[in-house]
Amino acid sequence: MANFKGHALPGTFFFLFGFWWSMKYPLRHRWKKRQHGTRQSLPVFFNRIDLIEGSLKIFFAFVGIMAEQFVPDGPHAHLLNDEGWVKLMNWQHSTMYLFFGISGIADVLSVSSLSVPVGLDRLALSLALFIEGFLFYFHVHNRPALDQHIHSLLLVAVFGGAASTMLEAFLRDNNLLEVFRSSLAILQGTWFYQIGIVLYPLNGKEWNQEDHGNIMFITMCYCWHYAVALLIVGVNYSSVWWFTNRYGGKQRTDLEISLRKTNQSDSISQKALLQESDEE
Repeated sequence: MANFKGHALPGTFFFLFGFWWSMKYPLRHRWKKRQHGTRQSLPVFFNRIDLIEGSLKIFFAFVGIMAEQFVPDGPHAHLLNDEGWVKLMNWQHSTMYLFFGISGIADVLSVSSLSVPVGLDRLALSLALFIEGFLFYFHVHNRPALDQHIHSLLLVAVFGGAASTMLEAFLRDNNLLEVFRSSLAILQGTWFYQIGIVLYPLNGKEWNQEDHGNIMFITMCYCWHYAVALLIVGVNYSSVWWFTNRYGGKQRTDLEISLRKTNQSDSISQKALLQESDEE
């Protein structure tokens, strides 16, 4: 990650997944609500998108590990040489991607025919987020003040996501926790881009790493990032609500009409049978 592109890759990963979650979970919640509290299982469609999501996690993790290891100045899978440790930062980033790959494997197993514990997917994701925060906490020691501060703000989103996802492992289908996790994932994504812009400015003009004013601005900027993340989640949630009401209402009405007709025909048949038995 020692350049802008290195921060853009995980930023894209988290933003896309957060954006997708902010639509998937409201859609799932709306579908369940329309079932009037019945215990009907989710359609196969939701299992398929969970399978695709897990596969994409594995793919992104593999790409991330390859990018960290085999860039021209990367360690190329060498941890030690005659001079000592080789590119430990790249190794830390590879370790982070590894655990998100494990989370993807857990997602795939959770929708497979194998008998796995309920909540394994959430537990694995929470563990991946915790490992990410754990690595980043020791990532910026002895670095300039602004560099340390901007990474410490990232930890708020990382550990917050880890805690909320761990709660999801025990409080299944909690829509509020799922939406909260979506907003923190989007925040992580946009903040990775912000870190890349500050530490590796595209215009070539470097930030003063020791200026307290820059630290104050970055803190305020972090709050703006989260406001944008909440706006994105709100717009997506409202769009899903409008779409399901607009196009799902007619299907639901047709279903209720067909059910009424079925019930009426059943009652007529029962009355006819009773009359025949009375005549006999």
